[in-house]
Amino acid sequence: MANYLKNFWFDEEAVGVVEIILILVVLISLVLIFKEQLTAIVQNIFKKITSQSNSV
Repeated sequence: MANYLKNFWFDEEAVGVVEIILILVVLISLVLIFKEQLTAIVQNIFKKITSQSNSV
């Protein structure tokens, strides 16, 4: 069991998983911080799409 824990501790494959998790945490926090701005941009885009599709 101790050998398994030692190998797990020094295993570098898990570093990639930790990096991906940290990147996801940063992206989610940015989305939460800029939520209002992002929703306003998306709503404006859909309004333009709707208004221009009606003119066609």
